[in-house]
Amino acid sequence: MTGDDYARIAYFTLLLAAIGGYFIAENRKNIGQTLRHALIWALIFVGALAGVGLWNDIRNDISPRQSVVQETGQIVLPRAFDGHFYATLLMNGQPVDFVIDTGASQIVLTKEDALKAGVQMDALRFFGRAMSANGPVRTAPARIARVELLGIMDYGVEVWVNDGEMPGSLLGNDYLQRFEKIEILSDKLILTR
Repeated sequence: MTGDDYARIAYFTLLLAAIGGYFIAENRKNIGQTLRHALIWALIFVGALAGVGLWNDIRNDISPRQSVVQETGQIVLPRAFDGHFYATLLMNGQPVDFVIDTGASQIVLTKEDALKAGVQMDALRFFGRAMSANGPVRTAPARIARVELLGIMDYGVEVWVNDGEMPGSLLGNDYLQRFEKIEILSDKLILTR
């Protein structure tokens, strides 16, 4: 601990002693009840501190975050609670959430995500066909000028816009093959460029 930490502890100890002393002085006739209330508040305080301390541990389980390993430059995508890997890419500066889909050949955007990424929807030609869980759908090619994943930039990236309904955009092999190595270790997908 640093000197600042000791100073904070001393300050909070004095503050608690002053507040506690006031309550004891005010309620000296009902000291038993005052001590019970003080104990309840102390337990609430300790519980709140424990909750804050545990939040960092459980946050990744609830909402995993992608990260960069600074020493190696690798991108680490943790497995989400549903078993999938997710990534958020900036497409022309706008965040777009993707499901990593190694079974998909291309990057497939929902119409909503394509619009968010700046694709001119009225210029699209839906001549492509793809199979989805709901049967065949029409797709249209487009280009995204700038795509970024945690500092790694790509330019002029081809995407396909799905004309049908889909729950989210898919990050397929067209993008994943830009990485030198793709590994799944335990509950992490590691991308190395």
